[in-house]
Amino acid sequence: MSENTREKYTIGIDFGTGSARAVIINVKTGELKASAMYVYPHDTMTEQLPDGTKLGKDYALQHPMDYLEALEHAVPEAMELSGLRQEDIIGVAASFTSSTYLPIKKDLTPLCTLPEFASNPHAYVKLWKHHSPGKEADQINEVIKRRDEKWVRYYGNRITSEYPISKVLETLHCAPEVYRAADYYIEAGDWITAILCGKLQKSICAAGYKGFCNWKTGYPDREFYEELHPELANYVSEKLNYPMIGLGEEAGKVCGDAARRFGLPEGCAVAPFVIDSFAGVAGAGIDRTNIMLSVLGTSGCHLILSKEEHLVPGIFGMSYGGIYPGFFSYEAGQSALGDLFEWQVKNCMPEDYAQEAEKESKDSQQYLSEKAAELKPGETGIVALDWWNGNRSILLNSSLTGLMVGMTLQTKAEHIYRALLEATAFSTRKIVENYREHGVNIDAIYATGGISQKNMLLMQIYADVLNLPLRICGGMYGCARGSAAYAAVAAGKETGGYDDILEAARHIGLKSERRFFPNPENVEVYNKLYEEYSELHDHFGRGRDDVMQRLLAYRSEAVQKG
Repeated sequence: MSENTREKYTIGIDFGTGSARAVIINVKTGELKASAMYVYPHDTMTEQLPDGTKLGKDYALQHPMDYLEALEHAVPEAMELSGLRQEDIIGVAASFTSSTYLPIKKDLTPLCTLPEFASNPHAYVKLWKHHSPGKEADQINEVIKRRDEKWVRYYGNRITSEYPISKVLETLHCAPEVYRAADYYIEAGDWITAILCGKLQKSICAAGYKGFCNWKTGYPDREFYEELHPELANYVSEKLNYPMIGLGEEAGKVCGDAARRFGLPEGCAVAPFVIDSFAGVAGAGIDRTNIMLSVLGTSGCHLILSKEEHLVPGIFGMSYGGIYPGFFSYEAGQSALGDLFEWQVKNCMPEDYAQEAEKESKDSQQYLSEKAAELKPGETGIVALDWWNGNRSILLNSSLTGLMVGMTLQTKAEHIYRALLEATAFSTRKIVENYREHGVNIDAIYATGGISQKNMLLMQIYADVLNLPLRICGGMYGCARGSAAYAAVAAGKETGGYDDILEAARHIGLKSERRFFPNPENVEVYNKLYEEYSELHDHFGRGRDDVMQRLLAYRSEAVQKG
């Protein structure tokens, strides 16, 4: 085969909450040539730092060196498995959880790797689910309300602890020396892209959705930041002083250091990073408006493309060009999904169930799912609120907590498990209804992410609760596949890629023929249960009873007393 006729490939690397996955994709056929995964050695640090330094309540930190180790292991492994030559690779791109934020020096060195900051939690990566800056989020919302800031309408009218500014303000309150030592604050995805190509830039994706950089007006003004904290007056001009880059552009070329360290071809195209769930849109082959993509993983994200601008309260953000150039895109989400189901396995799995699952060579989730599938809708007698990690949409309140109503002495683990599955579906229905009420039309539901490939009971429950057909897309690695599509656009048509992300998505995105259709009998029961869910949702989530917040306050007091 001549050099001109050899097939071309791109590498997509998806940095998730617990691991990173590298895939190698044929840009013309969408064939998955090879994949490799690397689990972060430090995982998510919630109790202590590597040196034993204890962490506070609701901390969720990571070590940035884990991301580089993931590149060092997963990329060469995938290349070896593929049997390809380096010259067959025309582009590389990363998707990343967000907002996953870290302070760095000008030479890209993370502060936590410097000896003087190794014991300081605020020098580490603050993961998207780092919820300790709840007070900071409250302060930000007070300032927004007092100043009547208009830009907040594009973020559902309320800011939570997940946004970068909450994490930065927390650092100023708790460790101002870290803030002052940082030359830049940066999304972890932008940091990885800079490592790959040697150029520091910020992707329009995270800047628009998480950083409050509006496509019309830019960042909020200096006075807003100054009112939050005097040292934030120059936050944008100093700590974010590096250029913006749009999706579909080329961030740069793989530099020599990255090529040698990660086994990548030097000089191949690097695309700007895309938030992991957002990359799933291309990974699912979506090329039109009004399809809601549910990305179901550790958390849940629900994304829609539109040609129209609508202000939707309660969503997590909207932007122009933040997923595809030329499209408005909307994001809503759930702070706990896979985390929620895993919580039950770790904490509420009877020993005899675990033994039986092992005997049948099934993992705990599969075993519980099969037992829960034997139950009919309504048979558990339980309705749950899925707020184990707060509520992202549509209440935007990380201080809300989980609830189960209907427990009895006859309640079994599979009853709890099914009730949790149903709760996430009811939460998704809230999001769908909120979109529709504010002008964002939805005529189809696609699902991607690991849970959509594994838990068929949950997919049927979603179809029944939403009363819509549901199609599985993206395969096991939908977000990494989407990254590969953006890499193909960065490479461009002349090198064998594409000049347009829609075209790349059509070729590289993966749609399964597996579909789930609503069962009319189940729909009828779930409509009744949804009314009960809605009553609980509004009672505890809209201020009728703030018992959840009071309980958190009691917990904080008890922890402080030791």
